[in-house]
Amino acid sequence: MGPVRRQLGFLVVGIAIGLVLGLLVGRAFWGGLVAEPVETSREFYRVLRVIDGDTIVIEGGEHVRYLGVDAPETQGTAECYGREATERNRQLVEGKRVRLEADRRDRDRYGRLLRWVWVEDTLVNEQLIREGYATVYRAEPAAKYMNRLLAAEAEARSSGAGLWSACRPRH
Repeated sequence: MGPVRRQLGFLVVGIAIGLVLGLLVGRAFWGGLVAEPVETSREFYRVLRVIDGDTIVIEGGEHVRYLGVDAPETQGTAECYGREATERNRQLVEGKRVRLEADRRDRDRYGRLLRWVWVEDTLVNEQLIREGYATVYRAEPAAKYMNRLLAAEAEARSSGAGLWSACRPRH
């Protein structure tokens, strides 16, 4: 093999290695920009525990954060309507089988799954906002149902549902 062919061979191998490394580094750096299901063989999970108004624990121990939802905090100094939001979330999902639907990002910075959560035909994320237990969380790239969430929030705000009448304005 001549020197040009050898150099060309090294170049091709170098490009291939660079592509593979680039994909691995990009995947690690960008984390979960491309969402993948929790487990590819199923989409329904039993809710073991409700953490608060926008976070649950499903069978297998995964923590799931509701996409597009900002419920009042209950950890540390509880925020206005935090206990009510947690209790309503518990009524909606605890012990039930939920369907998890991924969107743009797979996980948040705390390692929790980011999902749209369904109980039968009810989008729990939207229900909590519509009933005034939470507001729309606008700081994450949740796109699929964002218009539904914004409409639910406008409805809750205009009717004074839940935290909209019980608490000082959050936004």
